[in-house]
Amino acid sequence: MGLRREGRELALQMLYAQDSQKGELRETLRGFRDGVEAVQRVREFAEGLVLGVQQHQAEIDEAIRARSKNWSLSRMPRVDLNIMRLATFELLFRSDIPKKVSINEAIEIAKKFGDKESPAFVNGILDEMVPCDKQEERSE
Repeated sequence: MGLRREGRELALQMLYAQDSQKGELRETLRGFRDGVEAVQRVREFAEGLVLGVQQHQAEIDEAIRARSKNWSLSRMPRVDLNIMRLATFELLFRSDIPKKVSINEAIEIAKKFGDKESPAFVNGILDEMVPCDKQEERSE
């Protein structure tokens, strides 16, 4: 497994813990630094993703909400939602990561951490972001 995949998986675990505990992000990050062994580059990548998701969460959640037909964010499985938050952050705010890579990584992580419907659900919503994003770029 590559360092970035490990980082994404660690970031998912951090976001899930943060979502579940509703505590301060600083405490969640400290808990992972103290309790989870990871290569420094993996940890830095993961923490960068988590901080980015936290910083842009309103925009990320709106992007997911706009593309999820008949699903409110509160009804989505927490794992799936946090996988999509990570991928959406990459799609919208990390131009250094190819969009296909972000989507494929999200699907693979959904296979590992979600239920049997998670990969298709995550893929369906994230696929909607790419064409909309391209169309918005053309109209500007």
